[in-house]
Amino acid sequence: MRPSMRLNVDMKSTAMMSIGQIAAHFGLATHVLRHWESVGLLTPGRVEGDRRRYGPDDLFRVAVILRAKEAGFGLEDIHEMITARNPGTRHRVLRRHRADLVRRIAQAQTSLELIDGALTCDHGDFTACPHFQETMKEQVRSDIFTIPYEIAYSSETKITSSAPFSVTAPPEAESSPSRPEP
Repeated sequence: MRPSMRLNVDMKSTAMMSIGQIAAHFGLATHVLRHWESVGLLTPGRVEGDRRRYGPDDLFRVAVILRAKEAGFGLEDIHEMITARNPGTRHRVLRRHRADLVRRIAQAQTSLELIDGALTCDHGDFTACPHFQETMKEQVRSDIFTIPYEIAYSSETKITSSAPFSVTAPPEAESSPSRPEP
């Protein structure tokens, strides 16, 4: 069963709602609605004292935003979709998001397979399992496994974030001929 948020956008009348009422209606904090207004997702009406008033169209818009967020869209993409006059623009955003979602699903599936493999491994310690180690070699750049042990596990070795598992050798090891090129 797919988890989902139940959105109730039915209104018994055409009465306008305050920011507190619409926030309570959707279970949101009022600052969320203000933020969505500041980024152009909402344009509530204003009444005396510059107070916001939300009508049926605003309720529908909030429901659309919440659904899009539930589907993983960012506010920029939501803004692009709901303000676009051209359906082609909406389709472009949807295709881009779909491709990203397919990629993330594939990553999650790979993670699930890894966990399932570890749970069903016959070895007492799955990290010592040759099959697990081979799987890890496939996941990580192969050159990390060619770095000499003394460099890779030195207390002065720094892991950098510019590439997965890239290693910076300590100063005295920089002249080592076996160190891979960055």
